[in-house]
Amino acid sequence: MRSPRLAVPPLDLPGEAEPSFQADLRRALAAPPHAISPKYFYDAEGSRLFDRICGLPEYYPTRTECAILQRHAADIAAQVGTGSDLVEFGAGSCSKVRLLLPRLQPRRYLPIDISAQHLQLAAAELVSAYPGLVVVPLAGDYLGPVRLPPALPGARRVGFFPGSTIGNLAPQEALQFLRGAARLLRGGGLLLGADLVKDPAVLHAAYNDSQGVTAAFNRNLLARANRELGTDFDPGGFWHGAFYNAALQRIEMHLVSRRSQRVRLAGDAFDIPEGLALHTENSYKYTVAGLQSLAGQAGFRPAAVWTDEQALFSVHWLQAPDEMDGRKDG
Repeated sequence: MRSPRLAVPPLDLPGEAEPSFQADLRRALAAPPHAISPKYFYDAEGSRLFDRICGLPEYYPTRTECAILQRHAADIAAQVGTGSDLVEFGAGSCSKVRLLLPRLQPRRYLPIDISAQHLQLAAAELVSAYPGLVVVPLAGDYLGPVRLPPALPGARRVGFFPGSTIGNLAPQEALQFLRGAARLLRGGGLLLGADLVKDPAVLHAAYNDSQGVTAAFNRNLLARANRELGTDFDPGGFWHGAFYNAALQRIEMHLVSRRSQRVRLAGDAFDIPEGLALHTENSYKYTVAGLQSLAGQAGFRPAAVWTDEQALFSVHWLQAPDEMDGRKDG
């Protein structure tokens, strides 16, 4: 009988100390800057909506990155190598890794995602599609302290961070994540997707789709609070606002109150005036040189870069420091 290939994920990554949704929402409602982490988008419903966003005609990042991965899979495998311990940060539906699995042939795949239910389903589907693949899904926040299972003997640890999720992090947060990844992947490397600076009109269309799926994804944060925290938000009482801040090279997403309203959270009432904007997400855009510079500061050695013909998106192979370099990086 074939041994099990799918391990049951823990409720949290070992060592994780994530602030609660309730505490973070309370801070966001109580005082400026009225902002909350985009990680709270990704309950099961939010993950489902994001999968829909990825297929929208206006949303170029997913199809562009997938085309890059497909076109350059052989070259990527030549850089990354085969037989690795493959770790995906923010794995979501585990769809993009499928484009590389036949070439990379990892000995083990460890997807990390904050939505445990969505991750379990995606991991089970992956095992069904690739019966020989050992999958160890880990449910939790990869931005917290990450302690992975012991590396397999003789296998390099390779990270996969597609989707330009790096853009959701402020520059200092991105640097902190990359420093942690450089230590975690010591002796291996990181394959990272990064969205590029481009015509603001293209960006505006991508985050304000004609079907309103991105707006529903944004408002789902409020619906999730109602479901999980017992708040009484009226999601329809908020506009979806997304725009490109050229000075900071980032898309900003906000939920803007259409009217004065009161929301209750854990016994407290918060008055939300008309026009108040709850800042729900940033999506920073990079130049190739800018991303390589950031990776270099974190201790990586930038190597190969692949882009599409229109230079909309980039995929980077970043070599992690070896053991000696890792100790120096500290």
